[in-house]
Amino acid sequence: KATSTPTWRWWVKAVGRDTSRRRERAPALSMMSGMTAKSKIAVTLPADLVDAARTAVKAGRAASVSAYVAGALRQRSKLDDLDELLDEMLAATGGPLTGSERAEIDQEAGWR
Repeated sequence: KATSTPTWRWWVKAVGRDTSRRRERAPALSMMSGMTAKSKIAVTLPADLVDAARTAVKAGRAASVSAYVAGALRQRSKLDDLDELLDEMLAATGGPLTGSERAEIDQEAGWR
């Protein structure tokens, strides 16, 4: 007598597990060159920025669009760190210069 077992059920019996269920995936992390952990994300960018990144890759200024974006983010992160440092320094020295203090410095330096 022929059985009417669907093909996928036969596979489950042969393999010993149900592969039809979607498995939870761990975050997309991998170890790349230099043993630096990388994370994969999706972002939405203006078309002109995507074109600029692709142009940089074609011109050899970046290894990939991902490398181009990573470089831009690294540069922005450094600027943010400098902004934080400046804020800390200003807080420790009494805040930013006043208009009269700037004018006095400009005059002493011969800039005005």
